[in-house]
Amino acid sequence: MSLEIRTFGDPVLKSQAAPVADVDGRAVRLVEQMFDTLDHSDGGIALAAPQIGVQKQVIVWDLDGDRRAIFNPEIVESSGEWVYDEGCLSIPGLYVELVRPRNVLLRGVDLEGEIVEYEADDLEARMYQHELDHLNGVLMFDRMGDEQRREALAEYRRLTSGADEAAPRPRRLRFR
Repeated sequence: MSLEIRTFGDPVLKSQAAPVADVDGRAVRLVEQMFDTLDHSDGGIALAAPQIGVQKQVIVWDLDGDRRAIFNPEIVESSGEWVYDEGCLSIPGLYVELVRPRNVLLRGVDLEGEIVEYEADDLEARMYQHELDHLNGVLMFDRMGDEQRREALAEYRRLTSGADEAAPRPRRLRFR
């Protein structure tokens, strides 16, 4: 069953998610709901439980057909730097240039209850970092400097105001 993706302004997106104590039937059902929601999203590649209103440390992703879920994830190593236009299902239509580490090592618990680690770079590394931010109540706007945040918020308000007759067009904001 696909659930509603919470959007900017919803207080659940600014709250810290709680660890998952047991990978049980409830946790597996949550993952199934998250995948269904991700499948019905507008091109999303990953989803964190708080984005559907569940304050648990769970993320799911589907990157080139590789569908996985992880509980209680943490980044244990990171290195490098990469600038990329980042978007978010909870801030639809807005893409903003952000700097994040290029390489990460992610650790957590899989659906079988086993500790797993994933080494990642570029888009996959960014995806993990972005979703972990959601588990900590951090949004893209929180990663921006003051000027970039002002411009991004203004653009997001324009996109969601309904002032345009046509559907909002995604716009990429670049900052140097």
